[in-house]
Amino acid sequence: MTADRILGIETSCDETAAAVVRQGTDVMSSVVSSQIEIHQRYGGVVPEVASRAHVESIMPVIAQSIVEAGIEDHEVDAIAATHGPGLVGALLVGVSAAKAMSLVWDVPFIGMNHLESHLYAAFLEEPDLEMPLVVLLVSGGHTMLIVMEDHLRYRVLGSTLDDAAGEAFDKVARFMDLGYPGGPVVDRLAIDGDPTAIRFPRAMANDGWDFSFSGLKTAVVNHVRKHPDADVNDVAASFQEAVADVLVGKARRAAQEVGAKGLCLAGGVAANSRLREKTLDVCVEDGYRAFLPSRAMCTDNAAMVAAAAWWRLQADGPSPLDIGANPSLRLPVS
Repeated sequence: MTADRILGIETSCDETAAAVVRQGTDVMSSVVSSQIEIHQRYGGVVPEVASRAHVESIMPVIAQSIVEAGIEDHEVDAIAATHGPGLVGALLVGVSAAKAMSLVWDVPFIGMNHLESHLYAAFLEEPDLEMPLVVLLVSGGHTMLIVMEDHLRYRVLGSTLDDAAGEAFDKVARFMDLGYPGGPVVDRLAIDGDPTAIRFPRAMANDGWDFSFSGLKTAVVNHVRKHPDADVNDVAASFQEAVADVLVGKARRAAQEVGAKGLCLAGGVAANSRLREKTLDVCVEDGYRAFLPSRAMCTDNAAMVAAAAWWRLQADGPSPLDIGANPSLRLPVS
């Protein structure tokens, strides 16, 4: 089964997003309502607060996405919504809205995996990417090294054993009272810091494909406690360098091992300037095609949901309307 224009909905965490994408690559509209200001006072995302904010924003965001796409309601051919992984209450808002509209408009509903959607963000900007690809999916909740062998065919090489990279950024920033979200703050401070000032540990850098950032986070906390006058820019730069070294080092080895034609970044942490710079350097040195998504496509958005849904609908058909929110949903692997 196929559909021309798919309305995508994303509410897995703290962004309420809707987008219309044509044939999996042509972004007709993409609207994102962020909750950052709401959660800043708490220093992190509060699930119940996030759910309530989604309820308030979901219909205006969907309406805006349709208007910006320049189409009428009846011109939407299918509706896709993230049904996992994520915060269960937040997921339910998007899934419920999508199911209701699917029934009212009599169009197919596709329940989408948030992780799979991130993989398809790359194809919105580079639809001719050749596979196999090694994708480094790095966000606040996930750090995964994935081989994309073909469309809808994936192999997970490694994932985080404890803190995700984005989670480590947030926890370090919170301890140092830098503000929320931590990733962009650390990135900005690191520009004026010396990445070689402090030699923080690179856990499991040459040991398998999995990741561990809990020890690095603890090392930063201990260093700041022991050296309260340490330059905050140097701490930020040194911490960021340690994270990027591990991520890019493993991705580079993975690309070599699987004979990848390219190396992609995905997820919110893919917006980090040092991670992007090191990835590009490695690809130039090794002769891989590098794909660094625009910062708008790094963070959670609905265009990537609609793009992935276009492929899923062709392969599997519509999802049953009794599909529920699954906060622990795993990436479908071949």
